[in-house]
Amino acid sequence: MNLKKVQSALVDQQIDGWLFCDFHNREHIAQRVLGLNNKKFASRRWFYFVPRSGAPRKLVHAIEPGMLDALPGKAAVYASWEQLHAKLRTLLNGAEKVAMQYSPLNNIPTNSLVDAGTIELVSASGAEVVSSADLVQRLYSLLDAKGWRSHQQAGVLIQKIKDDAFDLIFSCIKKSKPITELDVQSFILKRFKKENLTCGHGGPIVGANEHAADPHFEPTAKNAKRLKRGDKVLIDLWAKFDAPDAIYYDITWCGFIGDEPPAEYVKTFDLAMLARDAALDFIRDSLAQKKIVRGWEVDKVCRNVIAAGGLGEYFVHRTGHSIDTSVHGEGANIDSLETQDDRQLIPGALFSIEPGIYLPKKKLGVRTELDGFIDFRGNLRVSGPIQKSLILMN
Repeated sequence: MNLKKVQSALVDQQIDGWLFCDFHNREHIAQRVLGLNNKKFASRRWFYFVPRSGAPRKLVHAIEPGMLDALPGKAAVYASWEQLHAKLRTLLNGAEKVAMQYSPLNNIPTNSLVDAGTIELVSASGAEVVSSADLVQRLYSLLDAKGWRSHQQAGVLIQKIKDDAFDLIFSCIKKSKPITELDVQSFILKRFKKENLTCGHGGPIVGANEHAADPHFEPTAKNAKRLKRGDKVLIDLWAKFDAPDAIYYDITWCGFIGDEPPAEYVKTFDLAMLARDAALDFIRDSLAQKKIVRGWEVDKVCRNVIAAGGLGEYFVHRTGHSIDTSVHGEGANIDSLETQDDRQLIPGALFSIEPGIYLPKKKLGVRTELDGFIDFRGNLRVSGPIQKSLILMN
């Protein structure tokens, strides 16, 4: 844990302290911010309070007194629940506003990790519990120069793999060689392995026609279809270098197996691109005017374009998500639909912009995804090329 950095963030946020707690190694944000070993046996509750000034304080159980020995600060020990309640009040003595991994109304689910009973217990001590979501973004999800380079370097490889995947499809079709959605996914995964890239759990999405209209379609041996001329293809791929501190790169591109795509397909994809570009323009213009930009605001701008095009009901997910060492990171999401994410996009924030339109009855689905980064001067940078039209087989 970088105590100086944590306390500086607390001062900036005007919060008296940050209370971490865990039971049975369930709280991954606490473990990662504090640098704890989540493999260590933990059968009792512990609390760790970092005030905005001064030394941190610990509360541990009598049969696991060394649980937080790796962290600075003096430890108080409890055995009974009555002692836990009393000593927790002492631990928080003088703190009026305390941050925890909590989100009002579960608005930011990734940060809503502390159970309601523990929130009630802390509140009963006299402290106001506030969300740690902004602290988590600032301390854990923002990229430094090394992280930005890792993201860009992975991106060069992933863009090439995406291009090669479409080339593979077109080559097989021209040669009348059978190829399925699963074959293309397997090709991408093999290339990831060759380049020392990992996509974590799950795999890239390769979907044609009605499968492209399923935002999280997963090709399997049972459901994968053979690709053919006239198919509308969506490929969504994400990966990072296989290292703990590497940063993900996440994109989606669409193409057509042929040289004359249906007019409705082109029109739908053009609308998605228009919405994407409106979101980017809004971020750029707001930053240039030194305005605060919040995740939900960007989502609204993007969503309004698709709604104006008459297809708003078919854009069924948020515009984008935070990206860091996880493909869905701990920072601000571009979201006013699934949640109302009011976190700011600040220097170091990396996120996707990925409007999608899904029309399963018409066997048509599109998504255009790129990664946006607020650089260290406060400007928006798009990582890698931007798709300007459907990829066609010539």
